[in-house]
Amino acid sequence: MFSKLDSVESRYEEVGMSLQRPDIASDQKKYLSLMKEHSELEKVVVLYREFKKKSAALKENKILFTAEQDPEMREMIREDVKELEASIPQLEEKLTLALLPKDPNDDKNILLEIRAGAGGDEASLFADELFRAYAYYAGTMGWKAEMVSYSEGNVGGAKEVIISISGDSVYSKMKHESGVHRVQRVPKTEAAGRIHTSTVTVAVIPEVEAKDIKINQNDLHIETMRSQGAGGQSVNKTESAVRIVHLPSGIEVKCQEGKSQHSNRDRAMQILAAKLQQIEDDKRTKDASDVRLDQIGTGDRSERIRTYNFPQTRITDHRIGLTIHQLDQVMGGKFEILIDPLNAHFQAEQLKKQASNAY
Repeated sequence: MFSKLDSVESRYEEVGMSLQRPDIASDQKKYLSLMKEHSELEKVVVLYREFKKKSAALKENKILFTAEQDPEMREMIREDVKELEASIPQLEEKLTLALLPKDPNDDKNILLEIRAGAGGDEASLFADELFRAYAYYAGTMGWKAEMVSYSEGNVGGAKEVIISISGDSVYSKMKHESGVHRVQRVPKTEAAGRIHTSTVTVAVIPEVEAKDIKINQNDLHIETMRSQGAGGQSVNKTESAVRIVHLPSGIEVKCQEGKSQHSNRDRAMQILAAKLQQIEDDKRTKDASDVRLDQIGTGDRSERIRTYNFPQTRITDHRIGLTIHQLDQVMGGKFEILIDPLNAHFQAEQLKKQASNAY
């Protein structure tokens, strides 16, 4: 690990020197690329230099402790040694995590699709609540959440919501939210007070530029329609909404939140490109023809990654066996209560895999 860290540090210094060269500074594309690399390397180098500094201090203090005769000074040195011995393993663990192979999509913005699954009207109501909870979370993270399309349910709520979330490392945080989210609660219309079970499906799709994906225009069916608002909001009454169907794959995209038909068409093409790219990415890693089905399942009640139990204010993530009784906080946007343990778990799994491959 340390030889790799030395290489990272050398590359960091090399890139830093390159950024000072006039020919690099005048080439915006190359300059921005190197700036991004420098920023990524810096995260590791800062940790590594702190690790080396504390390791050297520990070695020095142990020598001083052996040579020191004064009891009071020995006690001070002993405390320093204890503190350093406690902090160095933590830094080493952070360095190990920092060197894990990075998901190429981690820095990307995302499209978040939320659809009502089994459970009828209750599923639509929860889909809307989940969408708002994610939007609150995006706000607390300093991200920007923009509505792409919203299809209303029969009694309010949402049959489908698509939002774009942009910001720092959005995909790296949100990628494990894909799957079936199950809700258990008593509907307002349930006179007997019985608990109903409904499901909502979530898909997290990393965004790509439409120009980066080759799409044959002859494979597209494009139509326009009037926008439909969420929750009775005023909307543009012209035919500005755009619906695109990619005939070979059957993927359908609808965009209605832009101010013009042109902007909605561009956004819909970007979403289509992202979905097609995701399918291609998935083909390279596993035998599956429909990655979105892998992500969200069929929406059946028996499939779930997480259960939200309202009567008990309990949320259980079934993938890692995590149960918390902070449902109100999560629905208010505090998704880090669930997301941070999830990311830590999958990082630990990566470490295990890396360790087993080393032997």
